[in-house]
Amino acid sequence: MKKVWIGFLVGGSVGALIYLTGFGYLFKAIGKNLKKGALTPSTDDEEKFPSHEVFTQNQKPWQKDISYNQRILSETVLKDLKKTGASSLVVIRNSKLIHEQYWKDHHSDSLLNSFSMAKGMLSLLVGFAIDDGLLDSEYQLVSSAFPEYADCEYGKFLTVRHLMTMQGAFEWDEEYKHPFAENSKQYFVGDLASQTLNVGLKEMPGVKYEYQSVCAQLLGLILRKITGRDLSAYLSEKLWIPLEMEYSAKWSTDDKGVEKAFCCIHATARDFAKIGQLLMQNGEWNGKQILSEEFCRKLITPTKENTAFGFNLWINENHSIPHYFFYGFLGQFIIMIPDKNMVIVKTGLNNSLDVDDKKRPMQVRLLVDEICKTFG
Repeated sequence: MKKVWIGFLVGGSVGALIYLTGFGYLFKAIGKNLKKGALTPSTDDEEKFPSHEVFTQNQKPWQKDISYNQRILSETVLKDLKKTGASSLVVIRNSKLIHEQYWKDHHSDSLLNSFSMAKGMLSLLVGFAIDDGLLDSEYQLVSSAFPEYADCEYGKFLTVRHLMTMQGAFEWDEEYKHPFAENSKQYFVGDLASQTLNVGLKEMPGVKYEYQSVCAQLLGLILRKITGRDLSAYLSEKLWIPLEMEYSAKWSTDDKGVEKAFCCIHATARDFAKIGQLLMQNGEWNGKQILSEEFCRKLITPTKENTAFGFNLWINENHSIPHYFFYGFLGQFIIMIPDKNMVIVKTGLNNSLDVDDKKRPMQVRLLVDEICKTFG
């Protein structure tokens, strides 16, 4: 009995210490993961967290190509998809659905976690906000929305563009491999605004590239403030309804109803593909320009600080088949190949992907090369 009491007291002391040192979110993480699904972040996290619905209207499915699902993927692709735990693969060619395949009990109506592909969608919302006159341009100061940044040595220079190009220079180490990292806290914390607005800047923004998810969360807070609406409502108005998405999506929130702007839009692979198609068409949809063509080009224009990165989108202009893509944790991709008029969506569950010298996952290049051979 004495050992039991000692264990209880030690456990209680450790628990109290965790709370006092700001890591109380770990209990929330353990509780959510033990209750529902995998013990780590997953493409199937849609039910683990509260969320806002991203409504659609007048749903319109993709028109199927005459050769829909008649071609077999190469062994190279199939082996790689199996190795990396793929859950879906959708291929659009010439604005028609030519191939789709699902694994591990996923289907065309499964809502899959975007992870950081949401950052690229957030940048699209910035373009809509500029078109709506809510932002002057991507060079608008963050302090125009949050005046407290005007009193900071470096914060007074911080712009919306810096947040989209990952040049915010925050005191933030992007780390996914241990539970005490800021990213782990960000995924489970109950008050994202408090966490985000208390992260300082370590140097002048705009000088160098450093991928930091806090940039996206701050960008989301700015959009919420200037629109006066939830991000999910704005996303519904600007993308889900105009693109006649097949299914309403869900955007995970913290306990206060603030969207996880850095991640976690849960949608179908088919609907993710429509976002890629819109960008590949330079913002035009059904004969109507719904997003500025100029801004669409800016989204995929690399910066001098990182020639593989634009406005939260990744770029590979020098490959034999040029392409650009949305990229999310665990291997979520929306890949656009303008020369082939092709969009590829792949979702999965593997965080050990090989990357090139610019941190681009090699799997994207493989999918581009092999799928273009099969369908191009």
